[in-house]
Amino acid sequence: MKLSKEIKTAVLVLASIALFIWGYSYLKGKDLLTNYKNLYAQYDNVEGLAIASPVTISGMIVGKVSKITIDNNTGKVTVEMQIKSDFPIKKTSIAEIYAPSPIGGKQIAILPSADGAIAVSGDTLISSSKLGLTDEVAKQIVPLKDKISKLLDNANVMLENVNQVLDAKTKENLKNSLANLNETISQFKEASIKVNSLLADNKSKINGTMTNMEKATANFSKVSDSLAKVNIGPTVKNLQKTLENVDKMMADMQSGKGTMGKLMKDESLYNNFNKTSKELELLLQDLRLNPTRYVNVSLFGKKNKPYTTPVNDTLKKK
Repeated sequence: MKLSKEIKTAVLVLASIALFIWGYSYLKGKDLLTNYKNLYAQYDNVEGLAIASPVTISGMIVGKVSKITIDNNTGKVTVEMQIKSDFPIKKTSIAEIYAPSPIGGKQIAILPSADGAIAVSGDTLISSSKLGLTDEVAKQIVPLKDKISKLLDNANVMLENVNQVLDAKTKENLKNSLANLNETISQFKEASIKVNSLLADNKSKINGTMTNMEKATANFSKVSDSLAKVNIGPTVKNLQKTLENVDKMMADMQSGKGTMGKLMKDESLYNNFNKTSKELELLLQDLRLNPTRYVNVSLFGKKNKPYTTPVNDTLKKK
């Protein structure tokens, strides 16, 4: 059976119209060949969300945004989502707007809920918005901007105060102080050069001194080793024994034992010695006053003169 050209043309035109309608619907977010259900969510702001933006569950695309409308009375934005009917979504699920990347647009992620009935076409889900990375950075920058502004104001006030303090006289004093500091550094540099020169000139003497110190240290080490090797135990014991004997001897003397103890403690010996000393003194006094009584020397045979008591006789005074 042959088809006429008119029939072929009509079939081609109808197929083209059907393909155009399907393509137009698909570009608008509707797939005429797939069974969908329409769900809705209301938001205060849908910036970055566009028609045909993906709708995902756990990262898997299950639909698209088919329409975005705004209520002129409340200012709420209603988003229509075209969801494939083979995905059971509860009425208490949350439709959250989020940004999958910093540079891309936004899309909707449905956060499933375990409670509630299955949503049917025409139901409205709970809405939520999650800040993207750019929005989060902007949110953090706003208080930081205020802090920087306040910091700059404080810095400006501080600079004004510094300018007030640094008047002409203060600047001149500061300049003189820097000049004096520079001069001090120069003098210190010259002194360090002289010290280096002095050290270089006396390097041999310093080396000799260090060598002598090393020898002295070595000798001291040898002496200390020798002292460490000496057995001083018996010497210490002998010294301790000697000190004990001395203590015993001093104790005997204190108690009046022995010759030295008796000499120190016997009062009669002291009295006898004192009496003997007085008698000896009297004898010497008498010998001085009357020498002829004890020595009789006469060259011409004269008789001795009788004894005459001196006027100032110390014996009578005694």
